[in-house]
Amino acid sequence: MAEDALASERAERRLSAILAADVAGYSRLMGADEEGTLSRLKAHRLALVDPKISEHRGRIVKTTGDGMLVEFASVVDAARCAVEVQRGMVERNADVPQDKRIEFRIGINVGDIIIDGGDIFGDGVNVAARLEGLAEPGGICVSGRVQEDAQGKLDIAFDDAGEQALKNIARPVRVYRVRIDKARTAPALPDKPSIAVLPFQNMSGDPEQEYFADGMVEDIITALSRFRHLFVIARNSSFTYKGRVVDVKQVGRELGVRYVLEGSVRKAANRVRITGQLIDASNGAHLWADRFDGALEDIFDLQDQVTTSVINAIAPKLEQAEIERAKRKPTESLDAYDYYLRGVENVRQRTRPTNDEALRLLYRAIDLDPDFASAYGMLAWCYVIRQSQGWATDRAKDLAETARLAQKAVELGKDDAVALSAGSFALGYVVHDFKAGTLFNDRARQLNPNLASAWYFSGWLRVWLGEPDLAIKHFAQFKRMSPLDPFTSSMHAAIAFAHVLAGRYEDAAASAEQALSESPNLHQALRAAAASYALAGRIEQAQKAMARLRQIDPALRISNLKDFTPLRQPEDMARYAEGMRKAGLPE
Repeated sequence: MAEDALASERAERRLSAILAADVAGYSRLMGADEEGTLSRLKAHRLALVDPKISEHRGRIVKTTGDGMLVEFASVVDAARCAVEVQRGMVERNADVPQDKRIEFRIGINVGDIIIDGGDIFGDGVNVAARLEGLAEPGGICVSGRVQEDAQGKLDIAFDDAGEQALKNIARPVRVYRVRIDKARTAPALPDKPSIAVLPFQNMSGDPEQEYFADGMVEDIITALSRFRHLFVIARNSSFTYKGRVVDVKQVGRELGVRYVLEGSVRKAANRVRITGQLIDASNGAHLWADRFDGALEDIFDLQDQVTTSVINAIAPKLEQAEIERAKRKPTESLDAYDYYLRGVENVRQRTRPTNDEALRLLYRAIDLDPDFASAYGMLAWCYVIRQSQGWATDRAKDLAETARLAQKAVELGKDDAVALSAGSFALGYVVHDFKAGTLFNDRARQLNPNLASAWYFSGWLRVWLGEPDLAIKHFAQFKRMSPLDPFTSSMHAAIAFAHVLAGRYEDAAASAEQALSESPNLHQALRAAAASYALAGRIEQAQKAMARLRQIDPALRISNLKDFTPLRQPEDMARYAEGMRKAGLPE
């Protein structure tokens, strides 16, 4: 009897999928209309939420005023329930004024939980609650384990938000945002050999060498992309798989490529080893695997060997002249190259401290090699980021330095598409020299039609020049080359501006909304939304977008709009300014 009593007091444990949900902005909604909010929330639960939970075999553990905790035996059931609830809420909110809409935020985790009576506890529950706090209104955030279990089983796509430090959770958690609008359509295979190069593993035993391994892969991607007879996925998309256990067939489907290259890099003292394996993503067959060893000073030759091996496997009939053109050392100075790789690693993090550190490292690279074209291009890009983020303290000085660096990049990099494209964008955005910007961008795309960033930069340049339809065409090319690119939200904002210039205000608003669904506080997307809503006559929505924008940037005025969107045509600038005035932006 005593043993039975003791056993009954022991906490029960089990592995479960946990869904945590709450209402975004609940306090504001209650403050504005307490009875109406409660009535609408009850109606949503009765008609949609509770039936969906029951349909997918979930158990409501507990509810609070604005939220609930639900347990599922199946990860797929939990994710499917969440998606169907959020899709249903979009339909139910369609005719509801924005300030009265009830929107749920949902987090899902799977883990070991403790059951005590009817309640549940443990880190599995706590992580779900923290994920819910990261979700956008109307959105869903899930842990890496949920993503792995649900991937491919549901009509949804996942965006990798990286590892996140969650409050009171000991270790970082990899977070994914669920795209509930529709599954990402798999791109069709191009009519020429197509390849994605995944991030190589850093086998050096030193996390500080991660930048070196990433740099090797980026150089291999760049070398492959110079071949006109290949289709090569951009670095920004292939690196979304970094740190993940991947199914090569799935990668091939998601990126729309036939071949995938995997590998590793080991750097020890002055020796380097690169291993690689080429896989046919259509069937998972290994085409070759090899190892390339050499001294550090042979690094560019080792990269060439990897590239040539790939070419021989997937496109052996390429002309030798094209192969020779693809072999190009960026610098003769290994020290300059090392500073460059460290600088690139920092600039990609897009924070003010890392951008400042990138400037320091890249200036050191050109001190060591004054003819290093790519380093000048990357320095100019650092100044673009400074201006776009409002970090510049002396705009006149930054403008002069950007012009100098961009000009050096394009002068030294006559055959370097990366240097030309970065320099071209800096000349357009910061210096407002659109003629030179488009000239050098056109040359970059002629040299390397596979360079996704050049198509992205060209799209923006065409927006500023007042060529909206060509801009949209170039953005479509960028999207195909980099389907998972982190700059996709910026691309949608740019397309919104293009539609504004063409007078297609509802299309502009739709593109701006798409950008904001991915990046809710994106400056350029909020500007595009405010202008397009106002010009479409949707003044209330325009004013709300403007209020949010001015919270982020109180210094924004009609008088400094051109610093952010340098439209060349006076009529385009006048139309844009008119929309921003209607939305409530002061002079």
